[in-house]
Amino acid sequence: MHVLITGGAGFIGSHLVDRHLARGDKVHVVDDLSTGSRDNLAAHLDRPDFRLSEADIVTWDGLSEAVGWADRIYHLAAVVGVFRVLELPISLMSTNVIGCARLLRAVEHCGWRPQVLLASSSEVYGPRTDPCLREDMDLIIQPEAPPRWNYAISKLADEAFGLSYARIEGIPVTVVRLFNTVGPRQVGRYGMVVPRFVRQAVTGEPLMVFGDGTQSRAFTDVRDTVVMLDQLADQATTEGLIVNVGGNHELSINDLARRVIERAGSDSAIERLPYEVAYGQQYVDIPHRCPDLTRLHALIEHRPQWTLDATLDDLIARVRQREGVS
Repeated sequence: MHVLITGGAGFIGSHLVDRHLARGDKVHVVDDLSTGSRDNLAAHLDRPDFRLSEADIVTWDGLSEAVGWADRIYHLAAVVGVFRVLELPISLMSTNVIGCARLLRAVEHCGWRPQVLLASSSEVYGPRTDPCLREDMDLIIQPEAPPRWNYAISKLADEAFGLSYARIEGIPVTVVRLFNTVGPRQVGRYGMVVPRFVRQAVTGEPLMVFGDGTQSRAFTDVRDTVVMLDQLADQATTEGLIVNVGGNHELSINDLARRVIERAGSDSAIERLPYEVAYGQQYVDIPHRCPDLTRLHALIEHRPQWTLDATLDDLIARVRQREGVS
C-alpha cells in the first residue's frame, strides 16, 4: 500500500509512519515542521520505502502527484495546540481550511479514489455539557466566537468539505473526531497538558494547572489511536462517516496532576494559574469532554491496550532518561 500522511512529522503522524512501514507499506510524509519534528522520523529518513517532503500543504506544488500515488491518505496537517490556536488565528484558518480543500480537490482530479481519513477534533462539539458526546449531536458555536473557536470552525469546515466530496464525488472519506491523544513524541510547548506535567514532575518543578483544574478530559495513548485510525481507514465509504476516536475514562486536570506526581514519585507542588495569565488573554474552557464510542466500537475491533497509568509510566521513564534524572 502507498500511504500519504500530511502533518506526518507530528507525534500522531509519526506513529502512523512507524505502523505502516512495519507492515511493509510505502509512506510519503509532507510536513512544514512548524510543530512536527524531523527527529520523530529520524529512524526512517534513509529508507527507500519512505519519503519526507518539507512543505506547506497550502502552497505545495507536489500535492497532485503525491495524491495520485497514494492508496490511502491521512490528512493531519493543521495548526494545533492552544497557544498556537490563540496566537495564529488567521494562519490557523488558512492552513486548516485551505489545506484540506486543496487536498480533496487534488483527490477529485487524480483519476481514482484513494481512501481518505480526515482528522477533526472534539473541539467541534463546543461548550456542550452532556456526559458523553455523540457524532449526531447538534454542535454549538458561540456568537462573536473568541479566538479558540477558530479552531473548531476550521475543523467543521474540513468535515463539511470531506462529507460533500464523499457525497458528490464518491471519494471514500472518514472523518475522525480525536479526543485528547497523548504519548511519546508529544511536546508540551504548545499547550498539551500531559507532557508538560510529566516534565515538571520529573524535574521537581511545580505542576502548573491552568484554571481551577476541575475541567476533565478522557485521554488515549497514541499507540492505540493509530491502530484505531488504521482500522477505520479500512472502513472508508463513499457515503462518508464521522467517528469519535478516543477513550472514555475521564478525569479532572487536578486528578491528572496528582496522578503524575504519584507515578513519578515526585515532591512537586501543584500551582494554579488563571487562564488569562496562562494564555495572555481571555479564555473560556470546556468543563468536560468525553466521547460516546458506540459508533467506533461497531466499526472496528481494537480496544485500547494502554491504560493511563501505563502511558504515564512510559513517559516518565523517557523524560528521566532524556533529562538524566534518576
